Amino acid sequence: MSHANSSEGGSDNPISMNVVPMIDILFCLCVFFMCSFKFKELEGRLEAWLPKDLGNGPMLTDPPPEIRVALTWDADKQTTVRRFGQRTVSNDDELSALLASVHTDYVAMGRDTVPVTVDGDENVPWDQVVGVLDMAKRLGIARVELARGPALFMK
Repeated sequence: MSHANSSEGGSDNPISMNVVPMIDILFCLCVFFMCSFKFKELEGRLEAWLPKDLGNGPMLTDPPPEIRVALTWDADKQTTVRRFGQRTVSNDDELSALLASVHTDYVAMGRDTVPVTVDGDENVPWDQVVGVLDMAKRLGIARVELARGPALFMK
């Protein structure tokens, strides 16, 4: 009886299969897909550049033309003070109108490469700086830069 049971439940595999070529092909496909995979850009990417020709150095008597927005922190009121040139700006609409007007004037003079420079104090929250960068981009201003070094405006 033991011979009859062994033929029914036998574990012998009559077909032998070589899986090495299949594993090689799967490995090559994995390498191909990993190399050709493109990662999605981060959503927090800022298109702004630090100026290479400005910053620490001697004060210029005739500074290059720029549109400068200065952001300082008022510790007493716990708010950000925004200045456009020497003018204090009270809200986003006013700042947007000033940026658009001055940029349009520069474009009319053929100076469309004049940058908007955002000069943020070290105590200013970054969302305020990024808000001004976004505002300039929404207005279609191509060159937006972050200031570095000491501020050029008077406190």
